[in-house]
Amino acid sequence: MRVEGAPSPATIALAGLLLLAAAMGIGRFAYTPLLPPLQATLDWSVAQSGDVASANFLGYMLGALAVSGLARSRHRARWLLLGMIASALTTLAGAWLTSFPGWLLLRLASGLASGCCLVIGTAMVVEALAWQRRANLAGWHFAGVGVGIIGSVLVVEVGKLFGAPVFQQWANLGLVALALMVAAYAVLRRLSPPTGGIHAASDQPPHRGLPRLILAYGCFGFGYVVTATFIVVIARRVDPGGWLEPGCWIVVGLLAAPSVLVWQRIVARLGLLSSLRLAYAVEATGVLLVGFAPGAGAVLVGGALLGATFMGITALGLSAGRQLAGRHQGAVIGWMTGVFGLGQLLGPAVAGRLAALTGGFQWPSLLAAGLLGLGILLLWRLET
Repeated sequence: MRVEGAPSPATIALAGLLLLAAAMGIGRFAYTPLLPPLQATLDWSVAQSGDVASANFLGYMLGALAVSGLARSRHRARWLLLGMIASALTTLAGAWLTSFPGWLLLRLASGLASGCCLVIGTAMVVEALAWQRRANLAGWHFAGVGVGIIGSVLVVEVGKLFGAPVFQQWANLGLVALALMVAAYAVLRRLSPPTGGIHAASDQPPHRGLPRLILAYGCFGFGYVVTATFIVVIARRVDPGGWLEPGCWIVVGLLAAPSVLVWQRIVARLGLLSSLRLAYAVEATGVLLVGFAPGAGAVLVGGALLGATFMGITALGLSAGRQLAGRHQGAVIGWMTGVFGLGQLLGPAVAGRLAALTGGFQWPSLLAAGLLGLGILLLWRLET
């Protein structure tokens, strides 16, 4: 059903893509390709690098939980605008900060903003597409994360060609993110306020296996984020100053962009939970390849497997949560977001200290892959 004067479904999906490219692909994940020069410029240890990443994930968790009740508010577009502005500005502010405590606070604020953008923006886009009976286009919205990852690497590499220091790189990315936000908001502000009733609430009680799904989702939060945070640092160790450093992160983005659409097709063949278990296994393989990388090929293949799965698991996990939650969908999605966020929060901090203690990323990666394996066991024989 097309509302008169409303943007077309394709335009809405494109605006959602631009939003996630700016708030997630750049605002949240640009830290990964810029981490090696930040370490060199600010003399951070691996543990400090992990702490800054964890501060961002703490902010994301708090932001997502804080605005979850605003996703159906009539004023949600205003909250989205605030989140978009904050996301662009906290990226831009990286051009001026040099103190470690300042970076902890900045990345915390950036996480809050990205969590706000993801929750409210996704609610607006998915609802609008559902009203127009084009829910299948939601995959293009989630492709924005991969597109933003690719774009951030290209911006960074162009900056390197002109000799831009890491602080100038943050400024460049902040300006790109701001431009993307302006384009996205020009469309999203035209969407109608929520009217309710798109999906009838289920009267079913929660599935008895729901706690296992929630715990498995927390394992995923820890399992993917170790590689997602440190893959470029690992690439620099394998190929110092070479092409592998930007190349591995581009590969992650290239595979992440279409991943939700691909996993939707896999679900149509295998079923939701079987597909989710498969995705966990593929991701664990990628984590081990990167962590124990004997060469560039292992880093690239591991990065490809990470990119191919982390957004797919995010989407499939939440879909499974909705199916198992019965009449408590809102509370369950909140719990899943919180447990996932806790896993993300712990991952970089624990991995950074373990890497500093052992002199490499083998043990952190083994721990991350082990938790993904535990997630598979928790999901075993769990059917909707």
